[in-house]
Amino acid sequence: MDLSFSPEEVAFRDDVRAFFRDNVDAAVRQKLFETRHITKDEQVSWQRTLHKKGWGVPHWPVEYGGTGWSAVKQYIFLEELQRYPAPAPLPFGVNMVGPVIYTFGNETQKKYYLPRIANMDDWWCQGFSEPGAGSDLASLKTSANRKGDTYIVNGQKTWTTLAQHADWIFCLCRTDPTARKQSGISFILIDMKTKGITVRPIQMIDGGVEINEVFFDDVVVPVENLVGEENKGWDYAKFLLGHERVNIARVGISKARIGRIKELAARTMAGGRPLIEDPLFRQKLASTEIELKALELTQMRVVAAEGKHGKGKPDPASSILKIKGSEIQQTLTELLLEVTGPFALPFLQDDARNTNDDWASPIAPTYFNYRKVSIYGGSNEIQRNIIAKAVLGL
Repeated sequence: MDLSFSPEEVAFRDDVRAFFRDNVDAAVRQKLFETRHITKDEQVSWQRTLHKKGWGVPHWPVEYGGTGWSAVKQYIFLEELQRYPAPAPLPFGVNMVGPVIYTFGNETQKKYYLPRIANMDDWWCQGFSEPGAGSDLASLKTSANRKGDTYIVNGQKTWTTLAQHADWIFCLCRTDPTARKQSGISFILIDMKTKGITVRPIQMIDGGVEINEVFFDDVVVPVENLVGEENKGWDYAKFLLGHERVNIARVGISKARIGRIKELAARTMAGGRPLIEDPLFRQKLASTEIELKALELTQMRVVAAEGKHGKGKPDPASSILKIKGSEIQQTLTELLLEVTGPFALPFLQDDARNTNDDWASPIAPTYFNYRKVSIYGGSNEIQRNIIAKAVLGL
């Protein structure tokens, strides 16, 4: 595989870098650099900046607002966005429900929802997991019973990321309780302002409130909000999760984090010398960097092959990206924690230990938060089963 970029691609990369340099707010960039959360307003503002440039949904088809970029240019854009860093487009709209709508939705749905997703007029969240239906998602119990021109939705979703901000939720609901569990599920769009919806936050191990429980009590949803065919939602969910797993790899973020580790380790003393000079630490870091290069090559192959598996069919190799990407991200947060040492412990602003400015304070919360990445988007154990069946043919 020739990994060198053409002169046109190098010029494109330079344009992308210049755009980020000129348009990303310095305070927002610093938050991302320090692994802090940005606000809802900052996320929306950035998405609208991208949309105004024509880059809000770069991987979508041109007729729905996409750029028409090659797979390589899409890869360059994503890597540079993650490395700078700039805020990533909210995945639930841009990477998940958007592609489902333009692939399986009707023309009315495409005309209404897609422009609003691109400009982030609507904030979307994902209603998949339930208590007792996480990795075994097909066991979900949230029901949507047809009554005339409406569905009556009852049930509960959990781990719903950023639902506290959401205007809409895309849900998997059981529409045929008599069918085989994968065959009786539908993909339905629900307005979060509808009567009967309750959002309850869940505090995470890092102290933040990023996920929520969402309850549906006799929620009335128009049948026109059904995407595609009734009872075909499982197929659409597999398509969506294939898109999600590619993005979970986050090669650019990991590259930036390796640079951050090297920078901090060069000025952190351990045993009378900079930590970066410690042989064991250097070995861990080098090993992870090699793993990341292998992941990058795999991601480029997956991106280049996109669309070759047929409409609505994800590349099973995306499961490899999910596993290795999440493992590398977790390893890098561990290395950052090793660099930080006791300064990762909570402290008051006037504490005498506060000698490393503010850079140390987010390290431990980020480490704990990243325990989740090997679980969401389909746990790594499930991804290994997918690889065994769909890639290795076992």
